[in-house]
Amino acid sequence: MSLEILQKSADRIKPASKTASQEYFEKKESLISSLNEQMLNREDINELVGSANITLMKDNHNNHALFIHSILSNYNSIVFTETILWVFRAYMSRGFHPNYWSASLNTWMQILKAQLSPESYTQIFPFYEWMLINVPLFTNLSEPKIK
Repeated sequence: MSLEILQKSADRIKPASKTASQEYFEKKESLISSLNEQMLNREDINELVGSANITLMKDNHNNHALFIHSILSNYNSIVFTETILWVFRAYMSRGFHPNYWSASLNTWMQILKAQLSPESYTQIFPFYEWMLINVPLFTNLSEPKIK
């Protein structure tokens, strides 16, 4: 699958309502705290992020929540796709394993379901589902190409 096809699939995500975006923003500190706690309790956390990258992982979770809030508030599929590709390249170059995103996105989705209203969760879930489904493609598109 090419970047173009990935972009077209992002175009099909329905924007979230202002109410869902606002609820996400209001609960972001609790969401981040829960995510950090659950990720740090994983036995494989050092394999996922690298032993010296725990602080970087926590920073990523905070930045992720801010980014997702901005995407929920003003959806732009190109910005969404390109930023995720940049994140994959940046964090993989620092030692994050591609499985980190699958683990963290699955955890985000569990936490969102537990902490958001059903209405907001229903609107926000497709963004996380799309990211999770496309982890292999993001990984492939982010790896340096050998010539």
